[in-house]
Amino acid sequence: MMIRPATEQDSEILTEISFSSKNYWHYPAQYFEIWKNELTITCEYIRKNYVQIIETNGEIVGYYSIVELENDLEISNFTMRKGTWLEHVFIRPDFIGKGYGKKLMQHLISSTTKHHWKELKILADPHSTGFYKKLGATYIKDIPSNIPDRTVSYFEWTPENSSHLGPRK
Repeated sequence: MMIRPATEQDSEILTEISFSSKNYWHYPAQYFEIWKNELTITCEYIRKNYVQIIETNGEIVGYYSIVELENDLEISNFTMRKGTWLEHVFIRPDFIGKGYGKKLMQHLISSTTKHHWKELKILADPHSTGFYKKLGATYIKDIPSNIPDRTVSYFEWTPENSSHLGPRK
């Protein structure tokens, strides 16, 4: 198992992982039209953001990405405050529940010191709230999604809340 920075050549496979991981929860097809831009990982996205890949036996099985918002952003009657956001954590469906997400989060914890991330903000899919609670993230509130009659959970996380995942480096 290896974690490395994403390269522009990884954009298509990361997009495929985004869609297949989200589809693991059997969302209706029309949701994917709404999420199309959000789930598509472009070369520009990789250049602009901190994107880390986890591989096993040469196969990319997941990734996470950090986005730095330089200004507040209003979405769905919610203000995403400027700062550091954990935007994506996706694992191929065949590898979900096998510890790859935990390994990615251990890597994230070790990266917080290097990048001076004191706090990460997270908008979590309803199916992933348990993952973020295990990570030690603090639930703040549910907010409206970009899909009518659906919400996502807003969490805040500090590296100190994740001591059970291993030491910070």
